[in-house]
Amino acid sequence: MRHPAQHFSGTYAEARSKFLDAAAERGAQIQSFEMEGQRGALGEVLAMDVARIGPADAARLLIVTSGTHGPEGFCGSGCQVATLRDDELLARFDAAKIALLLVHAVNPHGFSHLRRTNEDNIDLNRNHIDFGRPLPVNEGYAEVDPLAIPATWPPSAADEAALAAYIEKNGLRAYRTAVSKGQYTVPDGLFYGGQMPSWSNRTIRSVLRQHGAGMAHIGWIDVHTGLGPRGHGEKIYPGRADGLARARAWWGADVFAPFEGNSASPDVSGPVVTAIYDECPGAAVALMGLEFGTLPDLEVLDRLRADHWLHRHPEATDAQRRAIRQGVREAFYCDDDVWKGMVLGQARVVLLQTLEGLRKA
Repeated sequence: MRHPAQHFSGTYAEARSKFLDAAAERGAQIQSFEMEGQRGALGEVLAMDVARIGPADAARLLIVTSGTHGPEGFCGSGCQVATLRDDELLARFDAAKIALLLVHAVNPHGFSHLRRTNEDNIDLNRNHIDFGRPLPVNEGYAEVDPLAIPATWPPSAADEAALAAYIEKNGLRAYRTAVSKGQYTVPDGLFYGGQMPSWSNRTIRSVLRQHGAGMAHIGWIDVHTGLGPRGHGEKIYPGRADGLARARAWWGADVFAPFEGNSASPDVSGPVVTAIYDECPGAAVALMGLEFGTLPDLEVLDRLRADHWLHRHPEATDAQRRAIRQGVREAFYCDDDVWKGMVLGQARVVLLQTLEGLRKA
């Protein structure tokens, strides 16, 4: 049995290589969608890689995605590699005639460059909306933007006092909602949703159309990090309200829906997984964002504030750039064996639950 740490990687390039090697060893059908005009932090090719296992005529499909939010891919990639190396688990999929689709690095640029956003500063979980309709409105963001991303970093005492005064007046929940629900007016701001479908959006939709065609039942697990208690995997339901009962039937009473107000995640616009409704309209679907806690929530948010300050200030020193990038990495990836073991154990339970849900559907 491999040590849990052996499934994880220290860079995007290493993670991609480990994933492709594990997929090839398993005999998976592999596709690689390379980004044109973009390179990684080490000069490497950037790609969304797809590995499919299972019968071509399967009517049931489990999708597992990683790296929607850049460095959160360290965790998701580790889960995917561990799954590819899990003989017993994959034998269960084979016996049930359920196909498994692993999509590695939905946001390869952010994964490599240690940014939660993509190459255009877009948060992909705010980008999967209908751009043919009026964009969602976040009236509170304009006021909080200069408070969250001040002119200098670290923030001055006056900056901190101004933010504290806003929170005192409006409440912490209002601050977090205004910052993180998604906004479409400040391209270099926090949680920006974009003005059109991103490359990742277009690419994942193409993957769904190809591999989801004809499927009667689809389960989708999108692996995330950064919210909730350290090491705990919260089961977040990001889909339509009418699918919540199915999600809880498959995964248990501890499935929390942001629209009910009891989740670590805010109710956001445009999650990646909601593309399934457009691209596979004939399938009965169950969706989950599996969110593993790292650092305290506000500390994670502060590190994102620093990252966006850096995005606005390319003149920052190399030392400051390195420190902020390392801070972002640590906000979304706990590079210790205990955390990795907790992640893999909980992820495997969720995969088994999803397998059983699909098998009985």
